[in-house]
Amino acid sequence: MSRAGHTARQRRRLTATETDFEVVQQRALLVGTTAATGGDVELAEASLDELALLAETAGALVVHADLQRRRAPDAATYVGRGKAEELAAIAEGLDVDVVVFDDELSPAQQRNLEAVFGCDVVDRAALILDIFAQHATSQEGMVQVELAQHRYRLPRLRGRGAQLSQQAGGISGARRGPGETQLEVDRRAVLRRVRKLERDLATLTANRSVQRKARRRRGLARVALVGYTNAGKSTLLNRITAAAVLVADQLFSTLDPTTRRLALPGGETILVSDTVGFVQRLPHQLIEAFRSTLEEVADVDLLVHVVDAASADPNAHIDAVHTVLAEIGAGDRPELLVWNKADLAAPEIVADLVARHPGSIAVSARTGTGIAELVGRIGERLRALALVVELHVPYDRGDVLATLHREGEVLTEVHDGDATRVQARLSDELAGRLREFIDEPSVRGGR
Repeated sequence: MSRAGHTARQRRRLTATETDFEVVQQRALLVGTTAATGGDVELAEASLDELALLAETAGALVVHADLQRRRAPDAATYVGRGKAEELAAIAEGLDVDVVVFDDELSPAQQRNLEAVFGCDVVDRAALILDIFAQHATSQEGMVQVELAQHRYRLPRLRGRGAQLSQQAGGISGARRGPGETQLEVDRRAVLRRVRKLERDLATLTANRSVQRKARRRRGLARVALVGYTNAGKSTLLNRITAAAVLVADQLFSTLDPTTRRLALPGGETILVSDTVGFVQRLPHQLIEAFRSTLEEVADVDLLVHVVDAASADPNAHIDAVHTVLAEIGAGDRPELLVWNKADLAAPEIVADLVARHPGSIAVSARTGTGIAELVGRIGERLRALALVVELHVPYDRGDVLATLHREGEVLTEVHDGDATRVQARLSDELAGRLREFIDEPSVRGGR
């Protein structure tokens, strides 16, 4: 497969307060192989299309894309020497600045390919890391991304010429030991930076843990929006909570989690959080660096899994999300599947998706279609998951009754001899706080 794009170098002017400068897009050639998808041509083509979107999100101009059919990557050049030289000729003819491979390259493969192409060569992981670096805005997000970048680059460090590979002597040239190469100096500097970032991230993680505990003490149910990147999670959060989260038609437009309150039709208030979007073959360095953020997903009461109903392969997106959820320990969380962008897909396709996944719901965050039903469904699922308990509350403990009405859902309230008997639906956290007043076995869901 070969797709030619624009061949003219595109430029756009950016005017600042005191200066006018020109930004030139890098011209990118994309390379994919069926080896990255186990020999599946359709999956490889879809992955290469996604790589084009990633490259455009990073700011590159895709001028050519090539898919090679092969069973396994070549150890030296990934695509084989002959294919690499063929692509190098194409790259030279199209004035390409960077070649992007749709798989993770080994350090040796990257070095060999750069020697053949005579320009920068990056892989899918490096491209995603670059996009994250562009979109990180919070202190925690920037620390996480920089840490992931350093972990990715560390095994790829190499000397920058003969002067950087020579042995350095001791003070005044005295040979007091074997010395060290510039590469070792660079590696030690990166390791120091990694340790500093890890300490900073540990502090930020501790702060996030405190915030999470504070939210638990409020006794509010927690819901997280998860899904493939660009599935419309931020638009959906804005629609149901009147939030003002950045919305952009690009991959990974928002990285930092946003939490907002949502009032359900039954009167309960819950917390809804947006999360970073997932993607197939998300670099493991990013998962490790963002683990403290992603692990919040494992601590919620319900996952609202948002899927782009207009996607060419929504099931692949679902599988990619489930893979990451399992890796961060959130694979067992209750899940509500939501088909977003129903206005962009054919009605029969949307109906088939809902029929194939019982309990799912189709909505359009952009137009508002199905949003009221979605909010109601979230409330139903949370109530089904909550504890229904019987409580015996003395008359002099009006504060407990007030807490039940404020933080739980009171189903029945009967006044007898010396106390008020209450049947209520409570969160696990609230039930634990009021354990001394519970006098009946707890059940899930209830009436």
